[in-house]
Amino acid sequence: MPSNAQTREAEPDKPLRADARRNRARVLEVAHEMFLAEGMAVPIDAIAERAGVGVGTVYRHFPTKEALFEAIMTHRIQDMIDEARGLADADDPGAAFFSYFLYIVERTESSKGVHEALVKSGFQFDERVGDLAAEMRESLGVLLRRAQEAGAVRAGLTASDVKALMAGVTEMRRMGGDHDLTLAVVLAGLRPQV
Repeated sequence: MPSNAQTREAEPDKPLRADARRNRARVLEVAHEMFLAEGMAVPIDAIAERAGVGVGTVYRHFPTKEALFEAIMTHRIQDMIDEARGLADADDPGAAFFSYFLYIVERTESSKGVHEALVKSGFQFDERVGDLAAEMRESLGVLLRRAQEAGAVRAGLTASDVKALMAGVTEMRRMGGDHDLTLAVVLAGLRPQV
């Protein structure tokens, strides 16, 4: 006979399950903000307090801090994939591609500190999120191909090229360069030559 916890897990429409999803999302958002603002040494109990949940709730979803780090990154990547899929059938493929490019630059900049800290801590990022990274590259590839076919983006570029350009724009901000100028030059370079 299943326990009460197992029964609740099997009934996703129960209010408690919706609360659990909201709590998990809130913990992820707060943890991301706190890691960026205060560094990776932020204690789990501080995250729980700011998220308005008990420490046990955090540990129920994320048994270790590494699991929380990984969840933050995978959640962010999944959001990026979902955004690309939402734009895949847009009426204006060029506008969809450039909108996605800007969206990714913004999201990458806001997650870079967490990503770097994970790598420094020995987290094997590619091994843990490899499937999602491949899915994201594929989603980006769809937007790129449609924009190229519409004549809005220069031919010959691959999704890997575009991903590298996104990373370069993000890195320029970290280095203290003129981010707006860099972004404008990269966006102009993505357009077909006249």
